[in-house]
Amino acid sequence: MKLLNVIQIVIAILLTISVLMQNQGTGLSAGIGGGSESYHTKRGVEKIVFYATIVLAILFTLVSILALI
Repeated sequence: MKLLNVIQIVIAILLTISVLMQNQGTGLSAGIGGGSESYHTKRGVEKIVFYATIVLAILFTLVSILALI
């Protein structure tokens, strides 16, 4: 049980870091609606971080469910 808690904490930290690394639309004005309206495709490291964030979110959800059981 303690191993699942440690894994969950590590995944949570990695998930937080991966979300913070995504800098598209940052700043207060983007949150209010004054952000850039241009669209661009993800390339290189940005694409890897994006997919890593999705994988980490899924892993975090699965580990959380396992910890409840």
